[in-house]
Parts: sequence; structure tokens; C-alpha cells
Amino acid sequence: MRTRVSIALAGISILSRMAAAQEDNSGGRRASSATIRATLIRAPVMLDGRLDEPFWATGDSIDDFRQREPREGSPATERTVVRVAHDADALYIVVRCYDSNMRGVRASQLRRDSDLSSDDNVRLLIDSFDDRRSAFVFATNPNGTLWDAQFSGVDDLNENWNGIWEVAVSRDSAGWTAEFRIPLLALRFHNGTNTEFGFNLRRFIRRKNEEDLWRSYGRAQGFYQLNNEGTIADLGDLHRPHDLELYPYALGRAVETEHDSIGGETTGGYFGGKGGVDAKLGITPTLTADLTVSTDFAQVEADQQVINLTRFPFFFPEKRQFFLESSGVLDLGTPGRVQLFYSRRIGLDTSGAPVPILAGGRLYGRLLGPWRIGVLDAQTGGADKANDAVVRVQHDLFDRSYIGAIGTLHAVSGGQGVQRAGGVDVDLPLVVRGANLEPKVWVAASKTPGLPGTPLAWRLSTDNPNDLFDNFVSLYRIDSGFAPPLGFVRRTGIWETTGHVDFMPRPGVLGIRQLDFTFPIPSWDIIANEKGSPLRSADWQTAWFEWRVFGGDRQNGDHFEINFQRLMDAPTGTFEIFRYELQYLVNSGRPLSFGAFLNWGQFYGGHSTDLELTAAWRGGGHLIVSTDLTRTKADLPVGAFTAMLSASRLEYDFNPRTSLLAFVQYDNESERVDFNVRFHWIPVIGDDVFVVWNSGYTTEPLARFRFPDARALARPLNGAFVVKVVHRLTP
Repeated sequence: MRTRVSIALAGISILSRMAAAQEDNSGGRRASSATIRATLIRAPVMLDGRLDEPFWATGDSIDDFRQREPREGSPATERTVVRVAHDADALYIVVRCYDSNMRGVRASQLRRDSDLSSDDNVRLLIDSFDDRRSAFVFATNPNGTLWDAQFSGVDDLNENWNGIWEVAVSRDSAGWTAEFRIPLLALRFHNGTNTEFGFNLRRFIRRKNEEDLWRSYGRAQGFYQLNNEGTIADLGDLHRPHDLELYPYALGRAVETEHDSIGGETTGGYFGGKGGVDAKLGITPTLTADLTVSTDFAQVEADQQVINLTRFPFFFPEKRQFFLESSGVLDLGTPGRVQLFYSRRIGLDTSGAPVPILAGGRLYGRLLGPWRIGVLDAQTGGADKANDAVVRVQHDLFDRSYIGAIGTLHAVSGGQGVQRAGGVDVDLPLVVRGANLEPKVWVAASKTPGLPGTPLAWRLSTDNPNDLFDNFVSLYRIDSGFAPPLGFVRRTGIWETTGHVDFMPRPGVLGIRQLDFTFPIPSWDIIANEKGSPLRSADWQTAWFEWRVFGGDRQNGDHFEINFQRLMDAPTGTFEIFRYELQYLVNSGRPLSFGAFLNWGQFYGGHSTDLELTAAWRGGGHLIVSTDLTRTKADLPVGAFTAMLSASRLEYDFNPRTSLLAFVQYDNESERVDFNVRFHWIPVIGDDVFVVWNSGYTTEPLARFRFPDARALARPLNGAFVVKVVHRLTP
């Protein structure tokens, strides 16, 4: 029976390919295996997702796509055809996605920069420097959603970058077509004749969980391994137009009177307005400067609350656009553990409240030859007037490696001295007999006025991410007193080692695509005293071990884990904790998806149970509703408590440029509920209109003005209504 089914499916695939080939009988040239030639356009182009213009019929095309998942190296089950053209101002790329079952095509996202993993999608990679080290990434789905990112290094994907580009999509009975227009202004490249760009394309078919690539389709390779990319040729003599972009903004704000939990007034409300401007200046074709004056981030989404039962600070990601673009160039350290530069130290106080940024500037890009540079300087006002500066340089080594250095300083007005930090790092990603190997080392130091010495921090690590085995090990040393003024440090005065040895076979039975075991060697994170050793358990401050006895991914996209954990902590006396964990996540391509996480066991002399539930409903491209619930119940010798946190989102997308997002959070520890509503309209790419409302209310049981009582609306803990308009100018 299995043989007959396979033959039948193969027959259907062959027939669909024959039909697609007949429909695409356009007379164009098929590109060579690793190069596609761009056609020169001499007439205006109508961006409509259709192939009506005659130049599309005569240019090069590529259709040799192969699977990376589920069958490495096998021909793609659905045909994809790609063509490239250009004029003096832009690059045009059309992707024709044939599909034998258009009813099965998934398309639920519309909002710009939404997560396209739930949908069918195509993703373009353009290495405009043609250096196989960095790239711009552009993606869309059958709804025409815009998604973009900057890629640099080995695994640094900055999804918060927003470029100026467009895409149009059309559908018919045989498939869907995406037509991209990417202005040269959105890219960075060397001016000159016979320009070439590195290029690759990835198509994802959601219902099959199939990943198809033109190049780099090996499982030990992948879309972001640029040394296996292809090439766009015949681009001719290209020059970046418009050396200056201005983004002036105007903002109006109505701030509500703030109250305490019993309804008493604490701070009066007010009406206000302000204006400012951001500017982007092309110093050279490969070096860009960003300037900001009277900066305001009122449109940024609120941080998501967390339940933190540890003794150490929680790491919140950056969300402000000025700090996000090309942010990877300023990274040195380990995100969430030790970072020399953590941009939330600028313009935010320790509670997350904004501090005025009077002005700031950045310079980033490539210098001559193998050098890359990143410089940032910002002047903050308010009670803590300070100047913050960062300088980062990198020098390319070999194919993808580099050596780099960074320096940061924080100078407070009033003669309090200057805090400094600096460091160097070396990253050596290698491919040894077809397998990935990445040794890496960084060393940093800080200097604080009034404190003796120069405390150090360093890490040695090696990563071996491959398909059957994924291994990693690292060793840290962080001296007491190490305090980078613009950085993030979770703990000081320690040794720390982390690592894992994952065995990931592909059984091909029972609907399982790939298993994942960390047994008998567990994943680990061990922190020892500064004067001790991570190899001696008597010196441990904390230790975490996890054995994944059974886990993996199913062919339908679902993910599951069964884990056993051992935790050790020694705040004043040693606690040994044994815990158990179950996880199951339904793939996000279904209209209704959900996930469940259950962790239970010993907890500091007692017991606790952690339960996390997530659910999302996607209404076919306009409405998305999701909710997350986290509940922790602990019974300890000194008492018991239950911590609960809920976060729900409602998103309605009118079209790819207009969206309404409502976000509500509640936690029983602070006894408050917070609302964040944001309307975002993009009249044209580059312009933005934001309407934002934030408000928080008490849920304290004994409070007179307790939410959801309607009277609480007149006694908010805090609240603001903001309208912000941004307009792009290219003088």
C-alpha cells in the first residue's frame, strides 16, 4: 500500500510540474546553477504582482529549488520560478509560487513585521556588499505582508530593521506571485561597474512544513550561511541615490492625572506637544550616519510583564527604533548575561521610565577594506544629565571570522567622573569536513571612579551546531565589581559554565520528523564562587541540569518535550531541587494553535508548580486573538503563595499598512491591570501615523476605585493618549 501511494503522489507531482511548465512557457533563459542575470528595464514598471511586462518573459530565471526540510536535497514538491530586473533606482524581483492545492495555502498575517512562520512565505537574501558576511532580508506571504531584517555575522538577525521597499502579491488557481521593488537607497553597496550582489531565496510551504532553497539547502548549511549563496550579475553601473533622508515628527500628548491604589491624586495631568527630527545621511556608499534631535518613543509597545522568582535582574529586549537599526554592530558579550553595551541604559531609568534624550547620533558601516565601524553618542536630560558614548570596530578574518574591540563611557554632569568599559573579541566560525564549528572568545574590563582596580570579565566558548549533534560549551569568569556603565551584567564575582550535547536523530516513523535528546549528558549551567571552581560542587552558588528524556518535532510542525531537571541554589544554605517538565506546542500554521508548559517539583524546602498556557486564533488575515497565562503556586515552610500573570492581544489588520493592536496585562502581585492600544497607519512606505493609549488601574480587592468597576476609569494609576505623525523627506 505504501508503494502504491508513493507512486500516486509522484504522479501527481509530475503532472503538476508539467502543467506549471506549460503555463510558464515564457521563452526566458534558465540561469546557471549559481548565478542569475538581471534584466535592464527601460520603461516604467507597474508593481501589481503580475507578469504583464514583456521584460519578465525574456530574462533569466531560476527554478532549481531543493528541500532542506523534510527531505534534504530532494527537488521541491511545488515549483518556484524567480526572475530579477533593475533600473537606475531599484531592484525588481518576482517570485512565482506554483501550488497544486491553493486551498491549502496559509495566509493569516497582514501587519508589517508580523511573524510569518504561521504562513506560506518567501524570503529574499541580498548580500549587497557581496562579502558573504552581511545581508538584507525581505519577505512576504500571499497577503502581501512586508517583513524585513538585517543579517550580520553568523547568527545576528536584526528583525527590527525597517527598510523602504514595496511588494505586490496576486493569486490565481495555479499559485501566487510576489513582485518586490527594492530601491537601491535601501541597500548598502560599493559603487562601480559590473556590480554583483550575493543572493538566495527561501520558500516555506506551511501545510507541508517544507523549506525549499535555491542555494545552501544542506541541513548543516541553511539560508543564513552566506558562503553558499548565489549571485545576481549584470547589474551594470549602480549608484546609491539620495544621500539624505529626513524624518521630522510632530506629537501631541494628553496625560491623565495619576492616582494611588485607593484613588488619591498623586500627580496632575497635562496636555503637551513636541516635535523633533531624525536624519539618515549617506557619508559614503557604505557608511551611514543617523542623527536624532528631541527624540520621542511614545509609539513603542509596552514591555511584557514577567514573574521573576530568581534573585537576579531580568533582561528586557530593546524596542526603540533608533537603537535597533544596525544594532548588532555594537554587540560584544552574551545577551542576557553580560553585555558591554545594552541600549536600554540610555533614555530609560532602572524602572523602565523614560529619560529625555536631547540629541543623539550614530555612524555605522564599512570603511575601506576589511574594516567595519559603529559609533553612538547620546545626550540625555532630566535629573540625570549625562553623555553616553560607544565605539566599536571589527576587522574581517578569513571567510566569515573577525576580531573586534569596543569602548563605552558614561559621563554625568556635575563632576562625578566618567565610568568606562572596554573589551575585545574574536569569532572564528569554520566549516570542517562539512560540519559547523565556531570557537569564540571575548575579554572585557570596567573602570568606576572612586573604586580601585580594573575588574575583568571573559568567556571562552565553542559551538558545534549540526543536524545529528548540536553541541556547545562555554566558560565565564566575572570579577566582583565588574560594572560596564552602559552594559548589562546578571551576576558578578563568579565562575560560570554552560553547555549542552543534543542528539537529534530522524527516525521517519510515527509522524516524527526529528527527535531531540540530552541524555545521558544533561544541559547545564553552573555558577561557582569567584575564588572557587566550577568543577567542585562545594563551590557552587547555583547549578541547573536538564535531561531531555524525550523531545522533538513532528512532521505536522508540533513540538514536544519531556524533561527532568535538577536545580541547586545556595543563598545562605544549600537547596537541592528536583523538577519535572512537560511541553507541547501546536504549530502556528493552524487557525487555532496552542501551547502548554508544565513544570513541578521541589522548591526551596517546599514544592511549586508552574503552568503556562498559550493560545492563538488567526481569522484568515485580518483578526488575530492570542492569550498567555502563567500561574505559579508554591508551598514553602514559611508560607504559600500563588502568582498569576496574564497577557492578551487583539489585533485587527485592515490591510498591510493599517493595523490596530490592543494589549492587556494583569498580575496579582502588583494588583493592577494595564492596557496598551496602538493604531498604526502607513500612508506611504516611510511615513507613519500612530495613535496610542496607555492606562493602568488597580485591582486591589479593598480599593474603592477597583477595576473593572466603571468608577475606576476616572481614577487611573497612570494614563496617556498620544498622537504621533512622522513624514519622510528626501531633499
